[in-house]
Amino acid sequence: MAKGNEIIVSANPRGRRSECVISGTPKPGTVMQIDAAVEPIGGRFTYEVYAPGTDGDQRVIVVLLPDVLSGNLATDAYADGDTGFLYFPMAGDELNMILEDVAGTGDTHAIGDVLIVDTGTGTLIDTTGSPEAEPFICLETITAGTADALAWCQFTGC
Repeated sequence: MAKGNEIIVSANPRGRRSECVISGTPKPGTVMQIDAAVEPIGGRFTYEVYAPGTDGDQRVIVVLLPDVLSGNLATDAYADGDTGFLYFPMAGDELNMILEDVAGTGDTHAIGDVLIVDTGTGTLIDTTGSPEAEPFICLETITAGTADALAWCQFTGC
């Protein structure tokens, strides 16, 4: 699973990078959102795991990158209060994103499956219901996943 060992895997990514203060202990490949209840610290906003209320709600997509300045890998979680590194993708950017292991589903994904962001975890799941946004598609075949894992995805911009 995943393509390579980084979060951004496009040969020529077009998105924007930024820094933040981390709230919680998220892993790279997680979708984040600004924590509106916290004032900027040293000019940096605090970001928390995506949790707007409903799976697939439309929000700005912000992907957590690894802390490479500390030598951390794409699988290493941040600690609360760390300086975090963010990526605002553009349509067409390819990223390794965390696909959520949904209990009892067998978690099989095919190339082209449309994915939404799960509220409260910031991970991706197959589209369900009538979401406002379907920001990613899966670019690999995954058979019987048994845990949350990084998977090769493309940002659709939708």
